[in-house]
Amino acid sequence: MSSLAELHGDYHVHSTFSDDAVSTIAENIAAAEAAGLTTIRLIDHVRASTTWVPEFLAAVAAEPVPTGLTVLTGVETKIMDADGTLDLPTDLIVGDGGLGAIVIADHQFPGTDGPWSPESTIERLAAGLSTAAALDLLISGYVGAMRATSSAQLAHPFSILPKVGLDESDLSDDQLALWASVAAETGTLVEVNEKWSCPGVRVIRAARAAGATIVAATDSHVSTEVGRYDAVAALLLEEVAGE
Repeated sequence: MSSLAELHGDYHVHSTFSDDAVSTIAENIAAAEAAGLTTIRLIDHVRASTTWVPEFLAAVAAEPVPTGLTVLTGVETKIMDADGTLDLPTDLIVGDGGLGAIVIADHQFPGTDGPWSPESTIERLAAGLSTAAALDLLISGYVGAMRATSSAQLAHPFSILPKVGLDESDLSDDQLALWASVAAETGTLVEVNEKWSCPGVRVIRAARAAGATIVAATDSHVSTEVGRYDAVAALLLEEVAGE
């Protein structure tokens, strides 16, 4: 296990409650113990129409927890628009007796009239939407979602950017500072994601400088990936080396 404290946890692990994952909750917990982790967050994908969250929580609660391991829960949902609306069931309970966190993802681009697909966003940029204006929409979506969520985590921050032909370097210092400061003030966890190798060092440093908490996450969909870090370890080591 690395000396980097973040690598002792995996805050983004999917189970068969997600239709694109193959491992059970029990298999993921066993994998976390085998990897020597101290914390695992079990999360699965939801939409407004999802009804199985109580069943998911009951399934997690039924599993024995190995000594030395903390098991957290959450659901992953996408930002729907530049106001930060989230694609969530209306009856979710977060906190005592409910989920540990809402995990906020930029699966699509948060537009003015709803989520824009990457293809649609590229078309808008080609038609004259400026990079700065587009990124203002993205930051606005993040900020609105974080401020509206009592216990939040950001899934693979800014993973949408390369899908629309943009890059984290396109974010202005002011845009990044606003995003980071709101993450800090709302207590939103900022994950560094193995699957998508993001966010980059500049974003991690901005979040850390603002006082936000950084966590490591594999985004695993199979238990053999739980707690196994290459890209995340490299990013965090580069961040530390530049201090």
